[in-house]
Amino acid sequence: MEKRNNVTEFIFLGISQNQVLQRIGFALFVFLYTVTLLGNLLIMITINVSPRLTSPMYFFLGYLSFVDVCYSTTTTPKMMADLLAERKTISFGGCMTQLFAVHFFGCTEIFLLTGMAYDRCVAICRPLRYPTIMSRRVCQIMVTTLWGAAFLHSIVQTLLTVQLPFCGPNVLDHYFCDVHPLLKLACADTSVVGLMVVANSGMISLVAFFILVISYAIILFTLRTQSPEGRRKALSTCGAHIIAVFLFFGPCLFMYIRPSRTLEADKMVTLFNTVMPPMLNPLIYTLRNAEVKSSMRKLWR
Repeated sequence: MEKRNNVTEFIFLGISQNQVLQRIGFALFVFLYTVTLLGNLLIMITINVSPRLTSPMYFFLGYLSFVDVCYSTTTTPKMMADLLAERKTISFGGCMTQLFAVHFFGCTEIFLLTGMAYDRCVAICRPLRYPTIMSRRVCQIMVTTLWGAAFLHSIVQTLLTVQLPFCGPNVLDHYFCDVHPLLKLACADTSVVGLMVVANSGMISLVAFFILVISYAIILFTLRTQSPEGRRKALSTCGAHIIAVFLFFGPCLFMYIRPSRTLEADKMVTLFNTVMPPMLNPLIYTLRNAEVKSSMRKLWR
């Protein structure tokens, strides 16, 4: 069937239609986005200038902060502008660009959290060989590979969506362009595309989550033989990572491991996923890490 695309722009319904709630939401998200930017930029600067923070854990943490800033920026500024706009629109090209960016940085964060779990597993289970296994070159190869894998995932996700015919309704019951709301507007059978989306996004999230669970199970098993002080230090480091993992993976699994359809809770779940983890990650990692806090105090002085 020949593709028909009469849609040049999409209209967002946004988070709420209530004008009072929109203004309250605008003030709240300005605050949350500012905290996200300042917190993650502070971590990036601290890691780059501190001679103490050179281990692979901080190498990955610096990239995590950068990805958090980018991931939040793909949706939050547009959402804040729409909260004050009477007509919330985005061009077709802008919508596809936003779809690509959200999945690119979101998938990068998934792979990065998985790489950080592997780093902690090697550090605790193979401490003597850790400098050799997780050399700077290995870390750079890992980061390059995860960027490439995230790009591949995102381009597939975007191509699956952009080739669909949009010939009628253009109102998205969402605050940004995501796959499920767009599939609902396509004037064609999207069952095959929906299955491919689940296979692409859902399986990446699920497999990465299982790898993380296995990694931490190995870590907990290994900690049984360590001293109480070593166990406490290792659990403190890993505890921050586990919190970050559950904050990010919970919404991802809810959104993409199920059949392709929209639910009432989708907007709130994705709002939590795109706003809260990028803001909380700096707090999670700094409040539980004495070296980062010490380096920040020196930087401040």
